Amino acid sequence: MMQETKNIRKIKILLADDHAVVREGLRRVMEQEADFEVVAEAEDGEQAVKLTAECSPDVAVIDIVMPKLNGIEATKRIKASCPGVAVLVLSAYDDDQFVFSLLEAGAAGYLLKSAHGRKLVAAIRAVNEGEAVLHPSIMCKFLRRPTHMPDKTAPVVANLSEREIEVLKLATRG
Repeated sequence: MMQETKNIRKIKILLADDHAVVREGLRRVMEQEADFEVVAEAEDGEQAVKLTAECSPDVAVIDIVMPKLNGIEATKRIKASCPGVAVLVLSAYDDDQFVFSLLEAGAAGYLLKSAHGRKLVAAIRAVNEGEAVLHPSIMCKFLRRPTHMPDKTAPVVANLSEREIEVLKLATRG
């Protein structure tokens, strides 16, 4: 059994949040998982972009409101320079402008800080596998967004089949 643990491919994670206590808490949650390895911590958006290029994480867990460079711009830069890195936003904010700007910037997921640690762990694994993850309240915003609005995110909803929309609605209900 011990050898199996050594052969596990670890998911390399970068944590970016301007609050040291949040990073410390996130690190503790990550350290409980045998397949997770925190390779870097950033206290601002510029540092997150720099450390992503240097450390090549699989997943970057990023807050929105950070000094020097916000999470939206940091996500754009990370996806431009390291397209293989999955960006998972972890924020206290669920404002439409943040949600849609981050998804447009290339974030693979958006969770609220009210989520339990096990949800975060599952979300990291999911975005690492190429899946999209949205907190249920964020998913509701996405589904309720009018498809007739002339913006870049509307066609995504318009291109979904009735069955796909039904599945998304069911997913938001758990």
